[in-house]
Parts: sequence; structure tokens; C-alpha cells
Amino acid sequence: MEDKRLLFHVCCGPCSIALFEELKTAYTEVVAYFYNPNIHPEAEYIKRRDVVKQLCEKAGVPFIEGPYNKEHWFALTDAYKANNEGGARCKICFDMRLEEAMRYADEQKFDIVATSITSGRNKRADVINPLGNVWAETYGLTFLEADWKKGGRQEKGIQLAKEEDIYRQEYCGCIYSKLVREKKIKEKQ
Repeated sequence: MEDKRLLFHVCCGPCSIALFEELKTAYTEVVAYFYNPNIHPEAEYIKRRDVVKQLCEKAGVPFIEGPYNKEHWFALTDAYKANNEGGARCKICFDMRLEEAMRYADEQKFDIVATSITSGRNKRADVINPLGNVWAETYGLTFLEADWKKGGRQEKGIQLAKEEDIYRQEYCGCIYSKLVREKKIKEKQ
């Protein structure tokens, strides 16, 4: 076990449920940081936040909620609202959340930062990890590069989410991905 403090940026319950125990066995302290102003509407944000909070309590992982500054997120991504998931808007969103996680980790004297974002089936580690490394270098921290989908973790997360009967969202999180999903559902009807 490394004698290091790890700040774990979490995006949702299904993406983090399989990772808490693994991280707790590797680091002396693991703290979950929920910073996701991209999640809309606010009722969805609250639902996802509360699930993560419950999972943290069960796992014995301290939970910290970052600011829900959705205006900042909209200002950064408005010009990219027509982009498909996985495009420029997503990269901006990842970058914003990783920067905030690094800023908070630096302020609170953490050694390492990780993010559960790469657990998402459509979230590319080859896009996310370089962003984490840039911000870690900026703040003098270490970023734990990972593709949390690998090594059976994604399947384990899905299984645990079903067993625990936790809320599994139906879209990435932002209002634009929600609208695309709703449009696809209507087209199928």
C-alpha cells in the first residue's frame, strides 16, 4: 500500500462502485470528489450525487461535493452543443472537471488524483488521461492513468450496480446527450 492520499474524481455510481475497494487497498487514504456541473437537469444531478454519496458511506470513503457551477459549464460548451457525444464538447467537459479536481487536490494537499470517467463505455482513456496528466503537471501532482473499463472492472461495476439496485442513468449527463437520447427514442416509435 502506498503511503499516499488519493483524490478520486467520481462521475456517477455505476462508474465508481467497482473501484472503491481496489483504490482503498492501494492507497492510505481515498476521498471521493463529486464535481460534475455538466449533469442536467439539476434533478438528475441530485439523483446521481446522492447515489455516489450512499456508495461512499457503504464503502467507508469520505465524500466531498464540488460546486455545481452549471453556468461555467454552459459557457465553455455552448458553441459545441451540436457535437455528438465523444467530440469536442466532451473533451472540454473532461478538461474542466479534471482541472477542478486537480485544483482541489492541490489545495487540500492530496498526492494523487484519479477519475472514474474512463469507466464509461463511450469515454476514451486516450483522450481523458492526457488531460489529467497536463493538469497534474500544472499543479505538481500525480495523475493515476487508467482505463477503468479494462480488467473486468466495467462488467463488475454493472453487476454490482444491479446487485445493489443502484440508479443507472440513461444518458451521459449533459442536457445535449439527454436531448439526443430522447430524439432517438422518438424516432423508434
